[in-house]
Amino acid sequence: MANICILISIVLYLAFMVAVGAWYTKRNQNADDFYLGGRKLGPYVTAMSAEASDMSSWLLMGLPGLAFFNGLADPFWTAVGLAAGTYFNWLLVAKPLRYYSAEISAITVPEFFSKRFGDKRCLLQGLAAIIIIVFFVPYTASGFAACGKLFSSLFGWDYLVCMAVSAVVIVGYTVLGGFLAASVTDLIQSVIMSIALACVLVFGIFNAGGLDNVIANATQVAGYLKVNAMGNILTGESTPYGLLTVISTMAWGLGYFGMPHILLRFMAIEEPDKLKVSRRVGTVWVVISMFVAIFIGIVGYGMVQNGAMAGFESASAAEAIIVSIAKLISRHGVAAALLAGLILAGILASTMSTADSQLLAASSSVSHDLLGGFFKKDLTAKQKMLVARGSLAVIAVLGVLLARDPNSSVFTIVSFAWAGFGASFGPAMLCALFWKRTTWQGVLAGMLAGGVTIFVWKFLLKPMGGVWGIYELLPAFLVGLAVILAVSLATKAPEGDVTDTFDAVKSMK
Repeated sequence: MANICILISIVLYLAFMVAVGAWYTKRNQNADDFYLGGRKLGPYVTAMSAEASDMSSWLLMGLPGLAFFNGLADPFWTAVGLAAGTYFNWLLVAKPLRYYSAEISAITVPEFFSKRFGDKRCLLQGLAAIIIIVFFVPYTASGFAACGKLFSSLFGWDYLVCMAVSAVVIVGYTVLGGFLAASVTDLIQSVIMSIALACVLVFGIFNAGGLDNVIANATQVAGYLKVNAMGNILTGESTPYGLLTVISTMAWGLGYFGMPHILLRFMAIEEPDKLKVSRRVGTVWVVISMFVAIFIGIVGYGMVQNGAMAGFESASAAEAIIVSIAKLISRHGVAAALLAGLILAGILASTMSTADSQLLAASSSVSHDLLGGFFKKDLTAKQKMLVARGSLAVIAVLGVLLARDPNSSVFTIVSFAWAGFGASFGPAMLCALFWKRTTWQGVLAGMLAGGVTIFVWKFLLKPMGGVWGIYELLPAFLVGLAVILAVSLATKAPEGDVTDTFDAVKSMK
């Protein structure tokens, strides 16, 4: 009976998301509406859709799982870096990008780079589009995998079937409604995620024997509640968490400056003056949500020690901690089972809110930036919409194929893709908005250098350990920035019309 109630809640939720997509179908008159919503987002939709699409299944799966297995230090410094990155991205990038993208009529991030630097051959647009596809396809696959894990562990159904059906639903409402549907459903999904976090936290503390018992159990593991040491619940031992590791972990915040699906929200707000409201709402929600998610992981360990829940063998397995707690809630009657379904819908919401935005960004890279921009294919408005929806479906299929392995870690996949975007686009975006002397050659070289460094550091240098073991985003971001500065100074200064536009945008308030 409990599983039936859970299933009812989840099916109703999924049906509602598809209905929202169908409702917004008629509002997409052209590809600009499909990809950027006609720049009509209000401040609250902008804020919550940006942050819900940012957090992904990482918030309700990756972060609690990491805290459960290793204690406070690693997730704490990650959250501090992300909170700082969130705030400064809204403060520094949001308004200038909104004004600049509207001034040069850019509706995607790759198009912004080409038009910003007067790149008539659209080399920047083509390279940026390829980078988005390279990193977004596995990122999207991690979301599909999270959905597959959820249904498979909950109902015992086949993982591949569950994952594929979830992908069909996400693609369904995104193909139908485009950017507006993705943004509105992200707002709804952020509310669902908040309810899920609150319910799980309260229930978890109660079943762990109270807050005092949670703290008492956590202090039994060396380094578990410290921010300068990392614990391990299997060995009971701790390892130092030094300054270099802290800086490396906080470097997660640098990723925000290059996240295409977040930058698109900045470009889409209707009134730039309302971005201050969006910044406050979005930052507060992110900070509260992340630290609640971390505490849920610690509470979960208290539940295990109190005999209320079975343990987990690894941090990857512990990513299902909220699923396990929801199962416990479902045993307390029909109303509780429906609530458990809503909580599990929260995990779906966290995954879907990111996957839909990633699919839109990746499909726009194929149809708008590669075909229309780099290859200069002249398509009618109807053809652009067909290509947009078709490329979205193809990219989703690739994501499904990559998500076939049910043992992949959500946290690991997300951290790699996050680093890729942060290093490739972050330095380029900051230089494009704030340094007039930046040249298109510098940005092109910087994007390549940042992206290549991610792969080199991750797969060749990081396995060596020691100082090489830091998060790849930090060195790659610095390499990308240094290359942009060096190449820009070594090449001819931008043309007058490019610098005139820069000055005109800078004068906007």
